[in-house]
Amino acid sequence: MNRPTLYQTALLLATMLLSICLVPNASAQFVPVPPEATHFTLGDFKVSVLHDDALSFPNDGKIFATNASPAAVDKVLKAAGAPTDTILLSVNALLIQMPKRTILLDTGYGTAGKGVLRESLAKAGVAPDTISDIFITHSHPDHIGGLIDAKGRLVFPKATIRMSAQEWRYLQAQDDARTIVPIIKARVETFEPAKAVLPGITPIALPGHTPGHVGYEIASQGRKLLDIGDMAHSSIISLADPEWTLAWDSDPQQASRTRREELQKLANSHELVFAPHFPFPGIGRIEPLGQGFRFQPGLPADK
Repeated sequence: MNRPTLYQTALLLATMLLSICLVPNASAQFVPVPPEATHFTLGDFKVSVLHDDALSFPNDGKIFATNASPAAVDKVLKAAGAPTDTILLSVNALLIQMPKRTILLDTGYGTAGKGVLRESLAKAGVAPDTISDIFITHSHPDHIGGLIDAKGRLVFPKATIRMSAQEWRYLQAQDDARTIVPIIKARVETFEPAKAVLPGITPIALPGHTPGHVGYEIASQGRKLLDIGDMAHSSIISLADPEWTLAWDSDPQQASRTRREELQKLANSHELVFAPHFPFPGIGRIEPLGQGFRFQPGLPADK
């Protein structure tokens, strides 16, 4: 039997990553997006949101609000002035340019979803080989797929790949990760949440979506931004009723508890948030609305 080429192996990985994300709803569709980078300052940091991809899902109860009904979701979508038949998710990543480091938070889909992260990175004036650190919120393909290219090579060859120790163990235990783990293993460094990994970047445990899922508190000169990862996916549905469960959560009940608790904290603190799947650029604040919450988009004023 002929051994698969490196390209064939990478192509197989891309196919597996794509299938992981689309299960259990095979009717999900990739929506092409243009490369885009939106910038603002946070203390001493220059922050850029990078557009990578978008996904469209039918509102059929198989992914979102699996413990509710499409009619209930229809109601909140309609109230928000959004289409009721489809649910659109953006796929975005965060770039942090510090005085001595250039950091990427998650890497989008990469070749599996024909993502445009590298093109968006170019719009920000940053080359892949200048990225010093990559912080991973969790190991789903729309967050780690951009780590390797179609030939199975590291896209960011000089970067240290950082994720929680629990998430790294989880990734290594997944059968579908057998190809990507050997490629990135030498670059991976793990951490425990709640302690600053680098000055200005502190991982925050947000369990439920995956066992080691984290967000990141970015802080400089008294200004803060919380990358919430996949604590919430839809800027409408996930916030309208945080107890609505999601098919992708490994522990739906824990994810619901985390979502409710953290959204309440954010509504109380008015802290700036970045949500990778909210409409680009996914920057704004959480506000209370009835028994749930709403997202108020808006970039911070540079000071």
